[in-house]
Amino acid sequence: MKLFRLFFAVLFMAVSCGSTVDPDNQGQGGRPGGQTGNGEGGSSSPDTPAREEGALIADGNDEGTYDLILSSGYNYETPDYSGAHASDPFRHIRQSYDDRLGKYVFDFYLHIENDDDRGKPDIRDRQRNEIKTDAKSPESMVARKGETLRMTWKFRLPDGMKTTTKFAHIHQLKGIDNSEGTADVDMPLITYTVRSTSSGGQQFQVIYVGPSPSSNTYLAKEDLGDFLGEWVEAEEIVRFDDNGSYDLRITRLTDGKELVSVSRSGISFWREGTVGMRPKWGLYRSFGDNGSLKPELRDEILKFADFKIEKL
Repeated sequence: MKLFRLFFAVLFMAVSCGSTVDPDNQGQGGRPGGQTGNGEGGSSSPDTPAREEGALIADGNDEGTYDLILSSGYNYETPDYSGAHASDPFRHIRQSYDDRLGKYVFDFYLHIENDDDRGKPDIRDRQRNEIKTDAKSPESMVARKGETLRMTWKFRLPDGMKTTTKFAHIHQLKGIDNSEGTADVDMPLITYTVRSTSSGGQQFQVIYVGPSPSSNTYLAKEDLGDFLGEWVEAEEIVRFDDNGSYDLRITRLTDGKELVSVSRSGISFWREGTVGMRPKWGLYRSFGDNGSLKPELRDEILKFADFKIEKL
């Protein structure tokens, strides 16, 4: 009898152990192609380091790029369903391996003959593919009045990039509107744009616009040729206040040459009514009224890497 009871006790323990759920393996299925610890479904492995808040780093999971952007506290505005993409959607932010950096990076696509500005039918002179932070981002990634943000990232403008005398913005600092829609947020505080000059050259411009009504103040105008085909690293430190400050350094990685250096203080870096200030990156460009400038432009792929936002 004792042997009989011992047999069933051992059998019960074996079945119980076999059905025990390992909490570290829950949710490993998730979305198709999901991977543990990178925001693509599933829980983090104990051996996977936690993602640093404010950082957006390409992880090589191309199909999960949008999920990575959102789970890192950022958002995106892309023309994935514009024009011909309506029946065959195209993901406009992708990942690829970059031999120069030796790591995965983000590729931002724009197609001149197809893409628009977020599918808005009343906007017929521009197109947009951007990431940003917004009101849903963590508090550390949006500046309130009197706060300072340090932003760093790398980017590479393509060889032979086409420009016009109209705008082609690759970075902006802009306000977040309030719930009443009355904040002074129409114009960005800071804009990096690439542009053709009247003399036939190309420039990389850093533009500041104060509280409305204000006009453009050019903080830097540099030869775009120094940027094309080269990885550069930007560091931007901004105190967002009525009496604010702005510091920028852009360095070319191949030779360490400083391409842009700006330091300004005692200027207004706040907008009335806004609930916060935030950055944007990508390509937002004009192609002229009803596409009049399209013949001067082409499809472009801009590369970005290693976004980081921190509140000082």
